Amino acid sequence: MESDNGFGAVFQNRNFLILWAGQLFSQLADKVYLVLMIAIIAARFETPGQTISGWVAAVMIAFTVPAVLFGALAGVFVDRWRKRPVLVWSNLLRGGLVIALPLGIWLTTGWGAVLGLPVAFWLLLLITFLISTLTQFFAPAEQSMIPLIVAEGDLLSANSLYTTTMMASVIVGFAVGEPLLALADRLMLALGITNNGPAILVGLSYLMAGLCLMTMAPGTENLSAAHEDLSQFWADIKDGLRYLGQQVQVRVAIIQLVLLSSVFAALAVLAVRLAEMIPAIKASQFGFLLAAGGLGLGLGAVLVGNFGPRFPRRFLSLWGALGMGVCLIALAWTTQQLWASMAIIAILGLCGAFVGIPMQTLIQEKTPEAMRGKVFGLQNNMVNIALSLPLALASVVEARLGLANVFVGMGALVGLGGVVTWYIADTALRKTQAPS
Repeated sequence: MESDNGFGAVFQNRNFLILWAGQLFSQLADKVYLVLMIAIIAARFETPGQTISGWVAAVMIAFTVPAVLFGALAGVFVDRWRKRPVLVWSNLLRGGLVIALPLGIWLTTGWGAVLGLPVAFWLLLLITFLISTLTQFFAPAEQSMIPLIVAEGDLLSANSLYTTTMMASVIVGFAVGEPLLALADRLMLALGITNNGPAILVGLSYLMAGLCLMTMAPGTENLSAAHEDLSQFWADIKDGLRYLGQQVQVRVAIIQLVLLSSVFAALAVLAVRLAEMIPAIKASQFGFLLAAGGLGLGLGAVLVGNFGPRFPRRFLSLWGALGMGVCLIALAWTTQQLWASMAIIAILGLCGAFVGIPMQTLIQEKTPEAMRGKVFGLQNNMVNIALSLPLALASVVEARLGLANVFVGMGALVGLGGVVTWYIADTALRKTQAPS
């Protein structure tokens, strides 16, 4: 039975609050880590007259490859392991790797080059690869933990907080990353520590996430049977794919989350160009635009968490997708106006909450406990790939087509995608409910 308690029951759930706190620290570290990599490259590897884009592209590849290679496989392991140790160790290990990175770069600086790149830079790529690999285990374990510690009637409210934190980190993380790292540098300089302050900040954020999650008490779990035969891992992945093939609603929900992630990733890039075109602000102040989207997500989370249980999940996502489409198209006519653009981006964020939160909740409700790791692993696999493509292509497409045309095209695709996925899910649901 669904509950109308809104956020009341969730905020009284100690285990969920601990998980949410761990997510806040972990998501902050994830997004600021990429900003940290750019800062390290600019300070230690970039030479005068050389573009930084090649170095950054290598880091992005090292960060993306584990998501493609290990996303689904990590979900198989998560189904076999207890979730709390996975959550704790994935954060503690990431924190240790980041804190050790400056020392490693310092030790390898004079080691020459391999394949045209400094050994110290290869070390940076290796650390990035390992951190991203650990993230592939953390994400499905975190998503699988929520229905273990939250009553079914409170899942929508819990996912309002979880999904908003996840999506807002994509939007806001790049905007606040540089100021946070600069603040950490100044604080460490005051303590007599030079050059390592930003890495210590990111590492401590991961460590704080791990320490928070140690205090959870999730209770008993139904784990998948362990197999020593390595071929069984591929069979488990195929089980997850087969399950998605059979469950239309879950499959459509994942597609909508992939689409939503792509939109916000593209917005994080396009906001820089939009800020450049608005006379009232500088390009470096694009964070104001992204903050408006984060504010809208937060407001949408409050609305969905409190009133969402009264409406079918698929209709909430349809309204949200149509609203996002209208907002993206409207942005094409406000590229010179600050307040109008901020207002539209805020509404875009609000509509995004109407898509992301119900769909994440639906996946948790429809997926059996023993299958959640596999399903969430596949979901994260697809979402991570979807995130990387807009980050890499958005600026290129904008340069060719123009910002206004890109917004119109994105709006049309999002609106059409929302209608098509809703129709598929609604048709499948009506067939299952039809009398035999």
